[in-house]
Amino acid sequence: MNKKIWTILKYLIFLSLGLFLLWYTVKDFDEKKWNQLIFDLSHANYWLLIPVFFIMVMSHFLRAIRWKQLIQPLGYNPSLLNCFLCVFIGYWANLAVPRLGEVLKCTFLGRYEKIPVDKLIGTIVVERAIDVITLLILFAITIGIQIDVLGNYTIDLFHRAFQNHSGQFSIVRLSVVIVIAIAIFFCMRYILKRYTHLPIIQKIKKILRGIVDGVLAVKQLKHKWWFVLYTIGIWLMYLLSIKLGFLSITETSYLNYAVALSVLVFGAVGMIVPSPGGVGSYQFAVQQILLLYAITEEKGMSVGMLLWFSLTLILILFGTLSFFLLPIVNKKRMTSK
Repeated sequence: MNKKIWTILKYLIFLSLGLFLLWYTVKDFDEKKWNQLIFDLSHANYWLLIPVFFIMVMSHFLRAIRWKQLIQPLGYNPSLLNCFLCVFIGYWANLAVPRLGEVLKCTFLGRYEKIPVDKLIGTIVVERAIDVITLLILFAITIGIQIDVLGNYTIDLFHRAFQNHSGQFSIVRLSVVIVIAIAIFFCMRYILKRYTHLPIIQKIKKILRGIVDGVLAVKQLKHKWWFVLYTIGIWLMYLLSIKLGFLSITETSYLNYAVALSVLVFGAVGMIVPSPGGVGSYQFAVQQILLLYAITEEKGMSVGMLLWFSLTLILILFGTLSFFLLPIVNKKRMTSK
């Protein structure tokens, strides 16, 4: 299949998934609920989006600093401004095609800083691993401090993911998932060893070696505690932006940081679902979590829409700006080379 057609097809599939989840969150809304949703969105305090803008820009700036810190052990010292602009370009691209941004931001930074893209991809692997670990830690903290609210809900989610036709938890299904993952790993390992003489396999192995180099570079990381602080700062920015989102609607303004933490971790899972920009999946996750705190479906949907809208608007504006600024700020450097 033509690569361009396959890319378009994947985009349509993921967009359809997101739109389905968006539809699923509002499918049972009657006229009264629709009117309430429209009222909430039209009467929200949009002035609070201004500090949210600055907070989210700061979170991306911290990501740029952290990314530069990961690149330095590889023997390169990229411009912080380039890292910052490429981070925004990456998230901007993810709005269109999920996971495209990771490759695109490495491609752009590699081009302007003369860094091998495969090594940069290795740093992205480290970044994503750190984010997953951080999310798991926050997940454990969130459930630990709100076990009465989230305990049964979390168990039910895990149960539903691996239940059989009769509604019972299926050890067989869980085992099948684990066996398939192991089988894929060993099949890939066999192919890479057996057909190492093929040009495409050699290219894949070169990319993998570059990724491994990027991952191993974390051992040589200087100022590790600064790296930890940057990571904490990124997630604190996310938490604060959600709390401001609560304040934008009167009926949710009383919700505390513990609830914001719940929205943060479960909403992050919604963003991981490969729909463009988390459309549908994020709103659904926010709505379902806020139901546990006696927030109605339409209010939960309103909060989810506002949070998603503010983040998406920031990424579109700054991502587009970064796309045009990057060649301008590097024009002199590229000309001299």
